[in-house]
Amino acid sequence: MSEFESDVSPELSTPAAPRKRPKPGERRVQILQALATMLEQPGSERITTSALAARLEVSEAALYRHFASKAQMFEGLIEFIEQTVFTLVNQIAERETDPAQRTRKLVIMLLQFAEKNPGMTRVMAGDALVFENERLQERMNQFFDKLESSLKQNLRDAAGADGAATPTVQAQVQASVIVAFMMGRLQRFSRSGFKRLPTEHLDASLAVVLG
Repeated sequence: MSEFESDVSPELSTPAAPRKRPKPGERRVQILQALATMLEQPGSERITTSALAARLEVSEAALYRHFASKAQMFEGLIEFIEQTVFTLVNQIAERETDPAQRTRKLVIMLLQFAEKNPGMTRVMAGDALVFENERLQERMNQFFDKLESSLKQNLRDAAGADGAATPTVQAQVQASVIVAFMMGRLQRFSRSGFKRLPTEHLDASLAVVLG
């Protein structure tokens, strides 16, 4: 169903069994993989460092040798989201000359990324950040602001090509509506226990949202 194939894998793989002596940096990756996997459990409550350590069969002190705090662990997940999504946004911009198609493919890419990474969706939707440090939610807000800016550029180009009288204003309105649509799909996916897929009836939905 994908309309855009990427050279970048949009999934954080399931953690392998921990090694007795992980290579440098490997334990950090294992911790983030375990956290993402725990977030994929529907209805899971706030994840504690104690539960995370138990899953990895290490002490909490071992976690803090790699991350100064749980907030820093979540920041690691957010960095993965940012790097993956905006790498794909840039690839779409490079490969697609039609601004309307760039917009469409950007929306599809984000929703497919969320569908393949349920744990990450809980972070993007903010559900996993409710009881965490406020700066994490602020960073996710910035993530969506940046996405909206990318959409505005595409939509402004498309409106200008169509001869719109006020392409900038039109693009601002459309971009905000599209971001609200994407965030709504992520929240519904997360809060339905991952039953209501982000890409559900996607073509029909995009026909309404994108016009």
